[in-house]
Amino acid sequence: MMKYQAAAIKLDDYRRQITDIRAKMRALKDEAEPQAVKDYEFATLAGPVKLSDLFAGKDDLIVIHNMGRSCPYCTLWADGFNGIYQHLADRAAFVVASPDPPEIQRDFAQGRGWRFPMVSLKDKGFAADMGYYEDGCMPGISVFRREGDGVVRVSNAGLGPFDDYCAAWHLFDLLPGGPGDWRPRFSYS
Repeated sequence: MMKYQAAAIKLDDYRRQITDIRAKMRALKDEAEPQAVKDYEFATLAGPVKLSDLFAGKDDLIVIHNMGRSCPYCTLWADGFNGIYQHLADRAAFVVASPDPPEIQRDFAQGRGWRFPMVSLKDKGFAADMGYYEDGCMPGISVFRREGDGVVRVSNAGLGPFDDYCAAWHLFDLLPGGPGDWRPRFSYS
């Protein structure tokens, strides 16, 4: 077994390597040509809205692809996004999109105390075109930017355990044995 201090030094080296890789990823994202997308339509309690309507006066839009109320993993991520929503919304518009009807979204969001806006997918087109549909909606993130009279996608990322977008997994990873067999639930006793 390695001594604590020796392991800590090695872990710090790995973290520096990860930071270097992230810088390379950031540079590659900045070099990539944006992907033109159509102006998809979504359902809300107030009626239909277009993708271009979701920018809330900002130039950039973060859309979370969420599987809906039946997924405890997506709920865990959404709970985390709710905690930082005001910070995100200061820089970019932020919306969660799921296949649930608007009334179900409203009730579920109210029950969890979510403050961010939600839109309902009218069909699988948006999720599929963005790469987040495989026998049903899949979790992920798409980032859009206004460009001229249209909208382009500038980056995306999948969501899943140990991704960069859910702090819980990284905190569990600091525990002996990591998360073990822990799985998210809708409520805990």
